[in-house]
Amino acid sequence: MKLFAVLMLGAAAACAQPKKLLAIGAVYGYQHDSTTDGLATIWKIGKETGLWDTVIRTDTQLITKKKLDNNAKNLNDFDAVLFYTTGELPLDDEQKAALLSFVRDDGKGFIGVHSALDTLYKWPEYGKLIGAWFDDHPWNVFDAPVIVEDPKFPAMRGFAPRFTIHDEIYQPSKDFSREKVRVLARLDESKLDLKNPRVHRPDHDFAVAWVRNYGKGRVFYSTFGHTAESWVRPDVQAMYREAVKWAMGMVAGDATPRSRP
Repeated sequence: MKLFAVLMLGAAAACAQPKKLLAIGAVYGYQHDSTTDGLATIWKIGKETGLWDTVIRTDTQLITKKKLDNNAKNLNDFDAVLFYTTGELPLDDEQKAALLSFVRDDGKGFIGVHSALDTLYKWPEYGKLIGAWFDDHPWNVFDAPVIVEDPKFPAMRGFAPRFTIHDEIYQPSKDFSREKVRVLARLDESKLDLKNPRVHRPDHDFAVAWVRNYGKGRVFYSTFGHTAESWVRPDVQAMYREAVKWAMGMVAGDATPRSRP
């Protein structure tokens, strides 16, 4: 009976339809060499696990709920949207409303990778969706000392409690607040040069990954992914795998905001 149950579970898993992820690599600002590494890694993880199929686009055409011609999909065909983007993306009012509704009303997911924070400054609601904007990277690419604040969250389980990553860490803007998001990991400020003139946060709170609920939907962001070498790290790959799963509602994870532990 046990063997039969295992076989039935395996058959059910094999018959389950993969989720659908729309990964946007549109660039209207700084050109990141690792965008290809990042989007290819996300595509590969989905294929190897069988959990999701990824549609990679370098434009924003599919961010809409309008019916499109020529076999084009729209947001209704996806379970989550991932941004590895920069600059002011050419979204019209319908597209902006559609993206917000996709997450807030439809209960779908949004995953922001690295420079997703360096995107759409002229659209206030986007900052509310993702939780902040980019406000410089004081130390450029360096060996960043990281503390995991929420080791129980699925996307953090692959990391050591404290680790170092060679990457470019974004400083969240001043409107970033722990009252609005749940921080999963931050820089260890005791190991940073806080006299750097590009440090703009008097609280020295440099979150590197966080989550939040946005209406019925789920939002994940991490600054990791500027360097190609970050994308081959098993712990970073595990983070984004579990982040996509969480954003799609495949795994549970507490996104309740809390103060710094």
